[in-house]
Amino acid sequence: MDRRTLPLSALRAFEAAARLGSFKAAAQELGVTPTAVSHQIRALEAQTELALFDRQVRKVSLTDAGAQLYPVLRDGFDAFETTLVRLAQQRLRVQVSISATNAFTVKWLVPRMADFRRAHPDIDLQLQATDDLVDLRSTAVDIAIRYGRGPYPGLVTQPLFTDRFAPVANPRLGVTSPKDLARVPLIRFDWKRPRPENPTWERWFTVARRPLPRQASQLRFSDEGHAIQAAVAGHGIALVSLALITDELEAGHLVQPFGPVIDGYTYHLAMHADRAPSAQVQAVAQWLREQAAQREPEH
Repeated sequence: MDRRTLPLSALRAFEAAARLGSFKAAAQELGVTPTAVSHQIRALEAQTELALFDRQVRKVSLTDAGAQLYPVLRDGFDAFETTLVRLAQQRLRVQVSISATNAFTVKWLVPRMADFRRAHPDIDLQLQATDDLVDLRSTAVDIAIRYGRGPYPGLVTQPLFTDRFAPVANPRLGVTSPKDLARVPLIRFDWKRPRPENPTWERWFTVARRPLPRQASQLRFSDEGHAIQAAVAGHGIALVSLALITDELEAGHLVQPFGPVIDGYTYHLAMHADRAPSAQVQAVAQWLREQAAQREPEH
């Protein structure tokens, strides 16, 4: 006998009868007649050429062969039930998707996931990190975090907070004043769209009314998150978002030794205007607003 010829209905009838000690009780559980249970078990005995039950007038008991088969089937059916229940629960859990930039996802959303799970244990978040603009009309994304000035046609948006940028460095570098910018590398990251209002080192030096050091070496990255990690590693001083380095500042891995602090763009919570948000999507949106209201500390 192999798995292709296993008599599953008969095995099920045998397991129920062995567990309940009665063909009649097994029939009630399975929703069939006692005669049907008896026929299925006799067919199983004939196929296996084994006597599985000692049949008496008002009760049945397992033979040695039946006693060996029963726990195997019992444990197997228990495992089936447990797994199927777990899969059904997973299917019933609500999933809400959020699209945001790579840096915002890794440095702002991910550190807050424990708080979200405590507040909403019945909702699974799906984070889609991409620096490409996601079209909410043609995707299953529920919420997008837009970074810019707006407006965003076709979307319902709400400002979360305006980003702020300042020079930060590993305290081991001993950077304490703008004069030190001439001796340590300036860490940069590339903006997708070159604009004069981008919070770049050039703009920072203009606001600070200081000349851009000609002799300072530079380290350039395509992603702000990588620039932050380079600063943490002590490779130079970076001009990055204070909202994305709250943990690093609090832990002392980075320090903001001086100003000025310059404004970046605004993070907006965005949802499709023609798609009514579910209660769970609204709950996630409210959680995002609450988290954004807890602004990063002043440094």
